[in-house]
Amino acid sequence: MRILIVRVSSLGDVVHNLPVLADIHRHYPDAIIDWVVEEPYVGLVQQNRHVNDVIPFALRRWRKHVFSSGTRQEFRRFLNRLKQQSYDYVFDTQGLIKTGIIMGFSQTVPGGEKIGLAHKTDGSGYEPLSRIFHDRSISVEKHIHVVTRGREVVAKALGYTLDTPPDFGLVTPDVMPEWLPEHPYAVFFHGTSRASKKWPHACWTEIGHLLARSGLPILFPWGSPDEKKDAEALAQSIPGASVLPRLTITDMVTLTGKAAFIVGVDTGLSHLAAAFDKPTVQIYCNIPRWRTCCDWSPNVISLGGENEVPTLDDVRNAVLTLLPKAGILPLPATGV
Repeated sequence: MRILIVRVSSLGDVVHNLPVLADIHRHYPDAIIDWVVEEPYVGLVQQNRHVNDVIPFALRRWRKHVFSSGTRQEFRRFLNRLKQQSYDYVFDTQGLIKTGIIMGFSQTVPGGEKIGLAHKTDGSGYEPLSRIFHDRSISVEKHIHVVTRGREVVAKALGYTLDTPPDFGLVTPDVMPEWLPEHPYAVFFHGTSRASKKWPHACWTEIGHLLARSGLPILFPWGSPDEKKDAEALAQSIPGASVLPRLTITDMVTLTGKAAFIVGVDTGLSHLAAAFDKPTVQIYCNIPRWRTCCDWSPNVISLGGENEVPTLDDVRNAVLTLLPKAGILPLPATGV
């Protein structure tokens, strides 16, 4: 059986779809699974032990030069690579026009099927026109966790029942970049483009002091000039903390996969930490938690939610609960 997954972006959406691969191989061990994904996330999907081939898609970059000859040539190469194989099943669990179009360009064997999501679910983005590219559309519960949604679509199509927690299938990258410390470290995923997702700087500083007293230096990645400024300000206020150079998504996978402890707001990076099953505190500030939180692992504590910002005490207690899982014996929380 040869299967193609079309899930192109964003980081969190790609992470949340990873368990589909382990599900398929649990029930069809000989299945060959390929994946189409936006080029920045190729390095992430390649770390999944169940994937065969990863096909890069570069719409975000192509949009900037849509009429250039270079873009047209790259798109033709993408189509040629996409059509090198014919699939028994092509799955689009995202339900967008762009993912539907990719599905439309893909090829199936005689009797093969192109299968997608039949309708919008609570809090999700969905474009009904995407259904025109389906041979079969699968219905799921309207109020459903994003990880379960993708798993359900594929399970119903292939005729099996979900009876295990999600397995993200990620393997820690076997590299050691020069910017990465060799000793255990913590990561703060503090940055987000939405102000409503941010947690107060003073709280980050206090949690940073707690982890520093426990012997974990804190690393601050960043993705924009504003996030870099915030990271520099926070690092200056926390002993032993440091700001990393600008990292690619592949670098972020390495950073996360090798971390001892992670604290992060609701971003794709904190969901990546949960996928690696790292001791992680997820902080949800005034946004629904139920759709994306990690509720399957004792190594992750998710706090906050809609109209609810976690307090400093909430996060401190979660950190103290999880530190022993990272092999760290926390020191008394004096001053926090």
